[in-house]
Amino acid sequence: MNQSDTTLRGGLRRMYANQVNLDFERLWRRSVVLSVVVLLIAGGAWLFRGLNLGIEFEGGTFWEAPLGEYSIAEIRGALATVGQADARIQELGGGVVRVRAEVAPGNTAAVSAVSAALAELGGFSPNDVSFSAVGPSWGEEITGKARLALIVFFIVIAVYIWLRMEWKMAVSALVAVGHDILVTVGFYALFGFEVTPATVIAFLTILGYSLYDTLVVFDKIRGNARTRKDPYFEVVTRSVNEVFMRSVNTTITSVLPVLSLLIIGRFALGAVTLQEFSIALLVGLLAGTYSSLFVAAPLVAWLHVWVTGERPGQRRPSGERRPTAEAPRPRRSGSGPVGRSGVTTSRSHPARPAKKRRK
Repeated sequence: MNQSDTTLRGGLRRMYANQVNLDFERLWRRSVVLSVVVLLIAGGAWLFRGLNLGIEFEGGTFWEAPLGEYSIAEIRGALATVGQADARIQELGGGVVRVRAEVAPGNTAAVSAVSAALAELGGFSPNDVSFSAVGPSWGEEITGKARLALIVFFIVIAVYIWLRMEWKMAVSALVAVGHDILVTVGFYALFGFEVTPATVIAFLTILGYSLYDTLVVFDKIRGNARTRKDPYFEVVTRSVNEVFMRSVNTTITSVLPVLSLLIIGRFALGAVTLQEFSIALLVGLLAGTYSSLFVAAPLVAWLHVWVTGERPGQRRPSGERRPTAEAPRPRRSGSGPVGRSGVTTSRSHPARPAKKRRK
């Protein structure tokens, strides 16, 4: 075993023993650039590409047929014969394909024509093609409820953290949660994944996880700030180092089940709902861990510097530090020896001179 392997193993051992001392102050400067780039990409994808909203949100008409053995091009060619070449085609798994077209539910002739075209391609009866329609009003109601739930979540969390901790931590937590939402939504917009009710549930789950991880970091910062006189930046850095491995271990134990859910649900069971749920969870878990360490924590430190004017490396006033033990008192000059009880004895009169011996 060479020296590099020994160093690597030693570093991993110290890391899992929570003996890390990373220079987060330097890492935070780099994370700002990374976060800005990622958020610009996510925001651009959301604005210019838009979200692929499911039928539950937009409303519309769709058909489901057992056409899993046919390619998207073949299905689109069959739909082109009835004037629906622009229809959305989605593989649901289990050999079922969903076709979504701009056809009014009351247009019976157009609905029957699409069903007949799909049945002719697959070689089965038109009765084997299921047809459903969702009105736009129902989709708007679901969208409104999702927005309301998000607004209430932000308000409740902001008030709780403000009262329980401090307003700087409340602002930082909201920024971190917003960061996670924008990253996840941008990921869906960039790769064109469909947003369904299962995706919304996953989004709300992400918010809870991200907030919990952030509060753990904040609680450690608050505890260290009460007992240490070090500069606030050093307190935050030390606190993040102390909870770093806890966050990493929690993320690993959370990501592994989600990965198994994604792989088994998508490729083994063909359950599209599990795929939609697990993809949002996976992206949100990774974004939440990153934001708690590299968005929320440095933002608290920077807000503290901005409010108090404390310079990096400047020690805080002693009034902000809770005394832990009384310092020993210095020994006074002219005092006597220390007794058995550890108390220094003193004399109220000068020592008697020694007697002279007779010759």
